[in-house]
Amino acid sequence: MTINHHPSDETLMRTVSGTLGAGPALVVSVHLERCAVCRDRLVGFEAVGGAILDEMPPAPLSADLFGRTMERLEADLPSRPQKAARVKQPALGIELPRAMQDCEIGPWKWLGPGFRWSKVRIAGSPDAKIMLLKGRAGLHLPAHGHSGLEFMQVLSGSLSDERGQYFPGDLDEAGDDVDHRPVVGQESDCICLAALEGDTRLHGFLGRLLRPIVGF
Repeated sequence: MTINHHPSDETLMRTVSGTLGAGPALVVSVHLERCAVCRDRLVGFEAVGGAILDEMPPAPLSADLFGRTMERLEADLPSRPQKAARVKQPALGIELPRAMQDCEIGPWKWLGPGFRWSKVRIAGSPDAKIMLLKGRAGLHLPAHGHSGLEFMQVLSGSLSDERGQYFPGDLDEAGDDVDHRPVVGQESDCICLAALEGDTRLHGFLGRLLRPIVGF
């Protein structure tokens, strides 16, 4: 299936520069697994970044830089091999992308009739606002807006709103100018990976009910 919705140029540039937060970066990584077009775009942005660095004038280095760097590296080395922690991966009814294999995934929790969510935890980034969402076929999701960018990657099924339709592989970026109420396609349940840079503004009674449950 053709992928029609991609991360913006700005998002890919932030990915290359390392300034994209852990949650959105995970969503972009999941998208890149399936999207050859964006992998090629990323390579192009990396080349641009490399060219900019090549044109920058060299800066003088302090005489003790090498020694301080080695001391820092030695201090960061573990005293003995560390056993990798066992990552919690419950049965969610979907094969998780490779980029999520080291994430801790919570079980599905109730959000409303036909609507579930699962907390995703990224090692080293406990404050990342990222989760899996699952809606049954035909479900109207809660109407909401955003105080920052929302990154949403469709993993299975489909969604639609007034801006278009989103199928597996599609990544949607919704900013603070977007207020919408996505609808799950009639063909099957839909599972998405969503990350927030700001907060979600849930509208109406259901929104006020769900906000303390999700905590975002």
